Amino acid sequence: MLDRLPFLLGLRYVRAKRRNHFISFISLTSMLGLTLGVAVLILVLSVMNGFDQELRTRILGMVPHTKIEARGGLVEWQALAERLAQRERVIGAAPYVEQQGMFSVGGRNQGAMVNGVHPEWEGRVSIIDEHMREGSLDELQPGEWNIVLGSLLARQLGVGVGDRVTLLVPEASITPAGVFPRLKRFTVSGIFSVGADLDASLAYANIEDMQTLARLGEAVEGLRLELDDLFVAGDETRAIIDELGGGYRGLDWTYSHGNLFQAIQMEKRMIGLLLTVIIAVAAFNIVSTLVMVVTDKHADIAILRTIGATPASIMGIFIVQGLAIGLIGILIGVVAGVLLALGIADIIGWFETLFGIQFLDAGVYFISYLPSRLIWSDVINIVAAALVLTFLSTLYPAWKASRVQPAEVLRYE
Repeated sequence: MLDRLPFLLGLRYVRAKRRNHFISFISLTSMLGLTLGVAVLILVLSVMNGFDQELRTRILGMVPHTKIEARGGLVEWQALAERLAQRERVIGAAPYVEQQGMFSVGGRNQGAMVNGVHPEWEGRVSIIDEHMREGSLDELQPGEWNIVLGSLLARQLGVGVGDRVTLLVPEASITPAGVFPRLKRFTVSGIFSVGADLDASLAYANIEDMQTLARLGEAVEGLRLELDDLFVAGDETRAIIDELGGGYRGLDWTYSHGNLFQAIQMEKRMIGLLLTVIIAVAAFNIVSTLVMVVTDKHADIAILRTIGATPASIMGIFIVQGLAIGLIGILIGVVAGVLLALGIADIIGWFETLFGIQFLDAGVYFISYLPSRLIWSDVINIVAAALVLTFLSTLYPAWKASRVQPAEVLRYE
């Protein structure tokens, strides 16, 4: 009987109606605080995971996971592409020629990176086809000097499909008349939009046209590779370079966009840490609750001690009571947080329809809805942290209860 005493009395104290309504209010406040903290933390981390996934899909769907280049360019690139495509991690390969340049139209100038691509191969390593607003990559035929611009780049230049733009590249052409910058006029045949900064700094042209402009002959600058897991890009790139031997070099996505995703992860950790403070405050409110309960139950504690209850049993009673309060709040918070995380897009859409407002303007943000991605490992970590904080908050009041001296209490009863 005494072995089960902590659980029986601890749970009974949770269910019992207290004479002191202030203690009941503090208990309810602690429970609601844990519920709110857990639910908000699950929701916020899910939304941040959603934004992270959207950025990863949109940006890293447009830039290569890794690039393999050779000194002097690649001539027999088809054979190398087929060889690399046999690797377990590689799911696609495509040739490219990159050229930094400046577009000029009617006095407007804008710098951008022009990717020379093969229309039939590019879909293996890029999601560009899914984000074409006008035209298609199939219109990038050799010799026609067509070009596809990002939506923001086209807006900054004030051009649309069918307009002509001039590309100036940072190389000079030496002619009998002197040294002139190398330039070429292109016809805008398409516009794409991925809702990221790439829309203002990227353009696509046919790879043969760019080979001519860059004077590469039959060579391409390198191969772009799509991997089944972007987070193994560094190891896979090193493995490929070791296999190919000297004369090759590899660059993975972390060189160009690694800082962006590191910043997102750092922001997620910091916000998670700050929101954990909400849980900590609610958990340590349990200290106040249990201290007042211990004071209210001095006589009961003294009687239990006189009939044989050990200090450890008394301590266990109040640990069980505090954990029960915390566990109820945490469970309700998990249910609420999961439901909110799964339905936040629909909830925000309902508010927008009801009040006629738009939380995320597609003209400002890269998406017009609130993305959410629930990761169960985050939920488990949140629950574990909340339980640990709750347990720690019960230790001091429970220890104080175990130190109650029966003789001192019963002397005045």
